[in-house]
Amino acid sequence: MYAITYAKEARKTLRRMPRNIARTIMSKVEAYASAPERQAANVKHLQGENAYRLMVGDWRVIFHQDGTNIVIMVVRVRPRGGAYK
Repeated sequence: MYAITYAKEARKTLRRMPRNIARTIMSKVEAYASAPERQAANVKHLQGENAYRLMVGDWRVIFHQDGTNIVIMVVRVRPRGGAYK
């Protein structure tokens, strides 16, 4: 199981969005942290970055995964259209 940390930008975005959507996003991140193989279809390595993308409905969670420290650092949470800019 991975430990989960949220960057300041990600926490700020989650606080501003509707509570039910924020809960869904956080539960998907927790599900990935506990069993990465179950969420494998929703996670993709991003080209040109040392980051991964987790799809949660119309939202994208961009995170770094450090296998040596077993930590997932959620960098940003954005709507689908603006996630990669």
